[in-house]
Amino acid sequence: MSSYETAPRQLHVNLFEMACVGHIVHGMWRAPGNNRHRFSELSYWTEVAQLAERGLFDAVFLADVVGTYDRFGDGTAAALRQAVQIPNLDPLMLVPAMAAVTKHVGFGVTFSTTYEPPFAFARRMATLDVLTNGRVGWNVVTSYLQSAARNFGLEDEIPHDERYVIADEYIDVLYKLWEGSWDDDAVVADRAAGIFTDPARVRAIDHHGAHFKVAGPHLVQPTRQRTPVLFQATGSAAGLEYAARHAEVVFIGGQTTEDVRRNIAATRRRAQAFGRRPDDIRFIVQAGIITGPTEQAAQEKLKAYRAFYSLEGALIHAQSEVDLRRYDPNDTIASVLKREGARFGNMGRRFRPEQTVGSALEQIGRFDEGRYFIAGAPGRVADAIEAWLDVDGIDGINLRQYHSFDTARDFIDLIVPELQARGRYRTAYAPDETLRERLFGAGHARLPDRHAAARYRDPAALATPTPPLFPDLIQNKAS
Repeated sequence: MSSYETAPRQLHVNLFEMACVGHIVHGMWRAPGNNRHRFSELSYWTEVAQLAERGLFDAVFLADVVGTYDRFGDGTAAALRQAVQIPNLDPLMLVPAMAAVTKHVGFGVTFSTTYEPPFAFARRMATLDVLTNGRVGWNVVTSYLQSAARNFGLEDEIPHDERYVIADEYIDVLYKLWEGSWDDDAVVADRAAGIFTDPARVRAIDHHGAHFKVAGPHLVQPTRQRTPVLFQATGSAAGLEYAARHAEVVFIGGQTTEDVRRNIAATRRRAQAFGRRPDDIRFIVQAGIITGPTEQAAQEKLKAYRAFYSLEGALIHAQSEVDLRRYDPNDTIASVLKREGARFGNMGRRFRPEQTVGSALEQIGRFDEGRYFIAGAPGRVADAIEAWLDVDGIDGINLRQYHSFDTARDFIDLIVPELQARGRYRTAYAPDETLRERLFGAGHARLPDRHAAARYRDPAALATPTPPLFPDLIQNKAS
């Protein structure tokens, strides 16, 4: 058993952000003092970064989508009115500004493997990694909105599991570029000889696959991390398999402690099947925390926030094909869809066929329920967090923002000191650590040798790619 498993766990925290007005808690941008409308100002992001660093957060984590939520009501118009993740900026473009005003806090950025070629992305991420001195991570997604597919010239979404087949080759190309194209000592900067980079220590990757052909070499010299920290959210069988081979931080879910523990255990078992260790992966949940100096203050804040929450915004985000508000609360989702002639498609991501309309509306119309929500005084919040760590077995949270910047400030000023007093939160950053070292310890700036990416550190391996993760899916498509 590793020391990580036996020592009391300290909480990892990312500030969960998105470069838009309405990220998750829709309608809250209208609340007094909320700064969400400033998302397009550079000063908003520098303030976010400095606040997160003051709170000793692991990272500012930036979500993203490349389409619009257009299934509800009058389509994109509804999303525009409610500011449901539109307008929306490119998250990668924000990192240099935030990095310039901080020294320690990391940055997790979301980018899809489905629509843009890997070579350009490899260059952009490596650029961020070198400019931040190893403070970046990549949230690997495959994109799920039909509107996103149309934005890139397709009529419909690529089927779910096929997207993971593409993603598996995509990341293999990235590993070749990041890990295999340059030797560690390729940059010699020999002034006397007039040689900056030794050509013998740089090589093309010459990747020829089913979806991508990439010659190389990589355009950016080796960074401290080589491969950025790999984040992934998963719930499907294909996603689990992908995370087990590749991910270092997995966003896990579950309605109960038992669900979460089961999902964590399943991911670890599969990771071991790929030659990895159980503690090679950290598990993060999205958490809602509303606090105040007293229990009464916290509950009053919760009540005030509820008053601004938009049910319509929640229906838009849920990709609800029908307006459930028009139906009897006792009707089932299946019966409503039958009457509407709508398919049980996007709504299937959120609701069950037998679920009642009333239950579905309550589910999406509240932001103050679920295993990882707590509203209360600092002591009660800290008690809940310790249970999440010790009973559920998670490693950290993505802190959902209700109010910018009060949510983060409350956590920093009220919860962090309580957790520090209990030995559950760092009291300082380690000097000059990379994001990976923050998660896995000093001396672990790069992926371990047992990770799939490490094989490309041997230049000879570039000619023999990693076996595909989904050979049956590839074979079925070919036949």
